Amino acid sequence: MKYSKDEIKQYVAEEDVKFIRLAFCDLSGKQKNISIHPDELDRAFEYGIAFDASAIPGFGDEVHSDLFLHPDSGTLCMLPWRPDHGRVARMFCGIARPDGTPFEADGRQLLKQAIAAAAEMGVTTFAFGTEMEFYLFRRDELGEPTKQPYDHAGYMDIAPEDKGENVRREICLTLEQMGIRPECSHHEQGPGQNEIDFRYSEPLTAADNAVTFRAVVNTVAVRNGLAADFSPKPLNGQPGNGMHINISARSADGSDVMPHIIAGILSHITELTAFLNTVDASYHRFGGSKAPRYISWSSENRSQLIRIPAAQGEYRRAELRSPDPLCNPYLAFTLLIHAGLDGIRRQLVLPEAADINFFSAPEQVKAQFRTLPATLAQAKAAAESSSFIHQLLPQTIISYYTR
Repeated sequence: MKYSKDEIKQYVAEEDVKFIRLAFCDLSGKQKNISIHPDELDRAFEYGIAFDASAIPGFGDEVHSDLFLHPDSGTLCMLPWRPDHGRVARMFCGIARPDGTPFEADGRQLLKQAIAAAAEMGVTTFAFGTEMEFYLFRRDELGEPTKQPYDHAGYMDIAPEDKGENVRREICLTLEQMGIRPECSHHEQGPGQNEIDFRYSEPLTAADNAVTFRAVVNTVAVRNGLAADFSPKPLNGQPGNGMHINISARSADGSDVMPHIIAGILSHITELTAFLNTVDASYHRFGGSKAPRYISWSSENRSQLIRIPAAQGEYRRAELRSPDPLCNPYLAFTLLIHAGLDGIRRQLVLPEAADINFFSAPEQVKAQFRTLPATLAQAKAAAESSSFIHQLLPQTIISYYTR
């Protein structure tokens, strides 16, 4: 819901808000912010708040160092973990150059453009929902994170084996206070590994929620004397962390566009992978513990890259299983929308469903399928050589991810 500047100012005064965090993400998807006092809200809405872009890799240099944050009033929320007296609120921001033109490497702006492109093609509804996994580790006597899991529970175990139960509860309640609706939570397969899933929402909200989620998990973990780890392979020999992305779409004319969207994503997934799996450890996750290696799709099958869960009506969706939680959700959703639109534009036909278990299938069967890049270097090379990527992203972002 959008609020006027006066409504924001009135709310801030009534709720004893003393600090407003203007939040944005760097190219990797890491959240940044600058805090302003309520007296600066007029300036923030009218002109934007300047920051030193040269201090953020990929945003600028010392010669062209000024960028401006413009708050999105529809993202206003309180930070529940901050004190009740002198409260702290947060708004996500768009990024602009001094002349007011949008900063070309602003992930939120790129996602808005992708949503607009979908609407122009008659895809009036795109929705995303994430399933994000993370480990909880103990800290040492100096407060530094260790690799000692908080518990040794297994998949969907309960207390007392599952020691993360109360931590997940606190995370979910905090998110609800911020207006974010978790769908479910449970212990995952790995020791100290957890998962919290979100109900689908429109792409910009889903990306904002994913960024907020990581911040909330890290904050709640610290409050409980723990360290949260979203990296794709925190422990050797144990399941990695994924960020499964559920995708659904509807067209204005009622036609079923999902087969073309899935076909488009399958067609472009190789060149997208550098943006969905951004570190070397991402590629150690592929091919084990229900993480895909082969480019394929099927119904229900959790060994596939894209799975069509057994769901009906409004819950019908495609689940992309390769991304991990270190990706920038704004860029991930942007690229997935455009890949899906390319599938519609070219009327791509889905290949035959791969109704096999890739974790146990004979090698001669698996050899019939293309694979995801085996290393980060291969993924970078595919992105750098892709005309599709160069049409969609500014060179600043491409260089950052392929350097």
